[in-house]
Amino acid sequence: MTAERKTNQGERIDKGDREARGTTRILTLKNSGRTSDEAAAPAVSGLDERAEQLAQVLERHRGERHLVVLQDFPDPDSISAAYAHQLIAAQFEIDVDLTYSGRISHQENIALVRLLNLDLIPYDVDRMDLQTYDGAVFVDSQGTTTSVRAGLEEAGVPAIIVVDHHERQEGVTSEFLDLRKVGATATIYTDYIQYGLLTLEAGRREHVLLATALMHGIMTDTRSLLHARPEDFMAAAFLSQFHDAGLLSEILSQRRSKPVMDTVQRALANRVIAESYSIAGIGYIRAEHRDAIPQAADFLLSEENVHTAIVYGIVMGRRDGMSHEESLVGSLRTSKLTIDPDQFIKEVFGRSAAGNYFGGGKREAGGFEVPIDFLAGTGDEAYSDLKWQVFDQQIKQRLLAKIGAQKK
Repeated sequence: MTAERKTNQGERIDKGDREARGTTRILTLKNSGRTSDEAAAPAVSGLDERAEQLAQVLERHRGERHLVVLQDFPDPDSISAAYAHQLIAAQFEIDVDLTYSGRISHQENIALVRLLNLDLIPYDVDRMDLQTYDGAVFVDSQGTTTSVRAGLEEAGVPAIIVVDHHERQEGVTSEFLDLRKVGATATIYTDYIQYGLLTLEAGRREHVLLATALMHGIMTDTRSLLHARPEDFMAAAFLSQFHDAGLLSEILSQRRSKPVMDTVQRALANRVIAESYSIAGIGYIRAEHRDAIPQAADFLLSEENVHTAIVYGIVMGRRDGMSHEESLVGSLRTSKLTIDPDQFIKEVFGRSAAGNYFGGGKREAGGFEVPIDFLAGTGDEAYSDLKWQVFDQQIKQRLLAKIGAQKK
């Protein structure tokens, strides 16, 4: 990385000169008596301080080019938060690209991306020149759920901003970090908007779409506000002034595909009930149908006398040019208040050799992914069946040991 970058107009600007000029611009935030050039002044208490700090960071990086990194398999919360960041960054003349390394397969997520007309760039390690970016932004992630992070570190692209609502993870070190125990990252970005980083106008279509997307993100991550915190309710109330209820209903009413229904059927047939836990292995599943796993877990949770559902399978697919990549992927859903999905998954599956947890979670939900590595590849049917039996038994044993139960 060099100290200089070319602007879109071809002008070459030194970073130090840009930062010095950036501090001359005054940005006044709503509900705050301070301005962005008063960094030395005493901090304002409350959430407006975080919005102001973000404004100061964006001002210091005015005119740069940033890459917003979504989790490998983006959900409505990460998609809406990324879109919000893109619009906010534009206020500071920051050019933003959005990328992810995985697939978007859930029917609601596909509908949301099409509605927003988002240009989400699939990460390709061989074709994407990361050195053209001045910095990286992680939304709804701390860098542990994306394979783009390694490429950014290799290219020397610094992490500037991390905004997330999950438990603290050993992720990237960034210039600005905002972690909150709220229902959704969309709630945090709505807070930024309320404090003046972006002024929504009911007559502007992009603002209506943004409000609709953020509302969707909040609703999906809080189970239609059933598990929302006060901050989520306040964010939803604010967004209700601008969102399009008809569009939101259309997104939420997307029908389940046949592969999803087939996965739910396999989960029902294979489930093991133990101590009100429903545990189901669904065998092999193609990468483009990966989102069927959490949907199957949601379905199993609806069974009487079940408070926690765990569904897992071997996901087959390609990524970064690899022809036989496989991972053991699972989702946890719970309605039991005393179960912490993040702690549960970390205790069951532990860490990799590099020290990274194989999974984690938030309130009522969690997920895990364990690379199969050397054993990847289907081979003949007998080999595939044997491999699945080994992994299936290993996962069941770990889960049953964790809950202190035997198969019933």
